[in-house]
Amino acid sequence: MLTVTARLPLFPLGSVLFPGLVLPLNVFEERYRALFRDLLALPEDAPRRFGVVAIRDGHEVAPAGAEEAAAGYAADLSGALYTLGCTADAATVGEREDGGFDVVATGTTRFRLLSVDASGPYLTGEVEEVAEEPGTGSGALAADVARAFRTYQKRLAGARERSLAGSQELPDDPTVLSYLVAAATVAGTPAKQALLEAPDTAARLEEELRLLRREAAVIDKLGALPAVDLTRQVPSPN
Repeated sequence: MLTVTARLPLFPLGSVLFPGLVLPLNVFEERYRALFRDLLALPEDAPRRFGVVAIRDGHEVAPAGAEEAAAGYAADLSGALYTLGCTADAATVGEREDGGFDVVATGTTRFRLLSVDASGPYLTGEVEEVAEEPGTGSGALAADVARAFRTYQKRLAGARERSLAGSQELPDDPTVLSYLVAAATVAGTPAKQALLEAPDTAARLEEELRLLRREAAVIDKLGALPAVDLTRQVPSPN
């Protein structure tokens, strides 16, 4: 089968973006200002897409005075970034008076990062899209995960000594549900990256079911964990 690849500007983050999730960004570093200036220069009807990849070894913000495309990441870029990321579509890009940007983007599809180019003002990558397969039994697993997630939410609210402010509707589509739960569950970057990399929806839901049940039990014993909004991520100070 012919593999179709594309080149995307890359925006490494210390967190994982999932398809369907909203990503607000506060862009102030010159390398990423250049990225969004280039996106704004595209024709009006052209998609403004970039690739979000989680950082394995390095930091979101470059050291003071360093503006190279790869500043702040491990010397070996092949090991500095996770190799499976998410394409983001910039719905709004607002330029501030200081030259920075306020961006609201939405995750769309997963991609595999094949190579990274650091020769320009910002990182770019050759990527190939990764299709999402349903797997076996995703429908039944989705129902179990939805129940486990509601229990998890109640444990969080109870540990924070507050009531749930109305229950958010969960999607019926197993894939959409799997990404929402992955984003909303309190877990570290490696655990969330593993959910993004799941071979299919059913495998992701199976792992989420284990994670939710384990975390609900931990909350019962140890107390509060921070609540997380279902469809948004914390604004990233690139």
